[in-house]
Amino acid sequence: MPDRTEAENAPSPGAADQVGPVPAVRVRGLWKRFGPQTAVSGIDLDLPAGRFIGLVGPNGAGKTTTLSMVTGLLRPDMGKVEIGGHDVWTDPVAVKSRIGVLPEGLRLFERLSGQELLAYNGRLRGISGAETDKRASQLLDVLDLGDARHKLVVDYSTGMRKKIGLAAALLHNPEVLFLDEPFEGVDPVSAQVIRGVLERYTRSGATVVFSSHVMELVESLCDWVAVMAGGRIKAQGRLAEVRGEAPSLQQAFLDLVGARAVDGADGLDWLGGGR
Repeated sequence: MPDRTEAENAPSPGAADQVGPVPAVRVRGLWKRFGPQTAVSGIDLDLPAGRFIGLVGPNGAGKTTTLSMVTGLLRPDMGKVEIGGHDVWTDPVAVKSRIGVLPEGLRLFERLSGQELLAYNGRLRGISGAETDKRASQLLDVLDLGDARHKLVVDYSTGMRKKIGLAAALLHNPEVLFLDEPFEGVDPVSAQVIRGVLERYTRSGATVVFSSHVMELVESLCDWVAVMAGGRIKAQGRLAEVRGEAPSLQQAFLDLVGARAVDGADGLDWLGGGR
């Protein structure tokens, strides 16, 4: 499977019919139900290329389900997804060569060392052994995993597992990187390292799409946001546009999703006093 450099030279079906730049991700009418529960309700998204994009929402909003469908890990009930002009379901080889994915609940080959894991991923991607070793060594060093390159992944901490997962997702130099809660459970030092790598990656013209429910983090990292709640997109656009007149993205988010305040009238007047 070609890496990003080769993929950029491949023709893009229908690209000539596009008006203006092709979005990194284009979603139309995406639906997903699990039995009687509707997780994603016919959403439309246009995520611009070369941006740091946040998909934000409360727990249970449908973020993980949406990312799973967008990246081809979960088949939608209805709708269409294109990445760089290629349909995720009818042209999966072209799409998978262009994307990197760090999913929630990442599962790794735990009996491999970090270096062996990256070597295995490189071979799967069709990258030569010498090039894989070079990229793997650089990623391990930049992500502060150099001293743990020969350590089994089963013995990695949560932060180390996130970083080796990120290294595997970046190894083939994808055009678009999808990350599901990449900072959850990560210590501040590892979070800062991950953040630095992602910022460097987007400065090269690549696109990062990551889900989160931490508004302060999104506001500090992203220049484009989509707000999701109840399986629907409540707002999408540049950070300043979505925030509007609100003092922070946090407040704009609370207004958009209809969060309510909790006070004594909710039946918790007994809590915290009268022991």
